[in-house]
Amino acid sequence: MKNIVLIGMPGAGKSTIGELLSKILQMPFIDTDILIRERQNDILQNIIDGKGINEFLKIEESVVLSLDVENHIIATGGSVIYSEESIKHLKGNGLLIYLKLEYWKIEKRIKNLTTRGIAMGKEQTLLDLYNERTPLYEKHADITIDCSNKHISQVIEEIKEEAENLPQR
Repeated sequence: MKNIVLIGMPGAGKSTIGELLSKILQMPFIDTDILIRERQNDILQNIIDGKGINEFLKIEESVVLSLDVENHIIATGGSVIYSEESIKHLKGNGLLIYLKLEYWKIEKRIKNLTTRGIAMGKEQTLLDLYNERTPLYEKHADITIDCSNKHISQVIEEIKEEAENLPQR
């Protein structure tokens, strides 16, 4: 079976939903942010602060391109959308599901903007980032799930239904 790849803004619930989905569908779970932390032996914010956004994005791309798995749930970092190569690689054996959330809900969920490890410029606001990334998520997603007025169990159920419709290998 293809991978189920979750994309979306920081705070959209990719990691949380990915872990729950992994248990329900009995598929292994990968969080690319955790892989970056493990491979760099540092937290995301330190990598961004120390090496800069462009270097962080290269590291993220390298981690994503190194994934060679099937039948996994993959939660990506919100900035994965900037790498055409990463998106192409993930789509090669995966269904990209965009977890869409209204801006104000994301803003409410993200309390630690300066320490969370979000790839954004010093002059950029969270709203700037949202406006920049949303069209990219929409462009590349195979399926968009609007999570705004849904309980997490409803979102998981929708993804589960989509997964059941995937062709088996």
